[in-house]
Amino acid sequence: MQDKKAIVLCANMYEERELWYPYYRLQEAGLEVELVGAEEGTYTGKAGLPCKVDKQISQINAEEVDAVIIPGGFAPDSLRRNQQILNVIKKVNNNGGLIAAICHGPWLLVSADIISGKHITCFWAIIDDVKNAGAHYEDREVIRDGNIVTSRIPHDLPEFMKECLTVLQD
Repeated sequence: MQDKKAIVLCANMYEERELWYPYYRLQEAGLEVELVGAEEGTYTGKAGLPCKVDKQISQINAEEVDAVIIPGGFAPDSLRRNQQILNVIKKVNNNGGLIAAICHGPWLLVSADIISGKHITCFWAIIDDVKNAGAHYEDREVIRDGNIVTSRIPHDLPEFMKECLTVLQD
């Protein structure tokens, strides 16, 4: 997987475990991994851990991205308001790249309009949102539907990342 590139999205109030666990697992698997935010700078997680992004979304060429990882926390609520972020998600999805979202992360999949008819899981507070977007909600620790992988909570991270790495190897 040394020739593959992943981006991990970051904004204030991100869930630390859901950002850093995937970040290091993807690096360990040999991917080039970049932390990406709407703007340059440092964002603060829910527990106060800083995350300095490598690039802002305007510097990302979606054609070069094999995977988009969307951590949860409250960060997805602001990330979903950025059209450039949604455009990258749509393009990577259309190219068959991995789109992986955990916890509140599927909010971006709703806003990017890529989950209608898909089987999805998420944090319980956004179940209505994914259903209203036309997805089929299931309460499972991880769900893969094509190139889209979703999980519910930090406890699901081991299975979430196993499935993400499987998609990247396919």
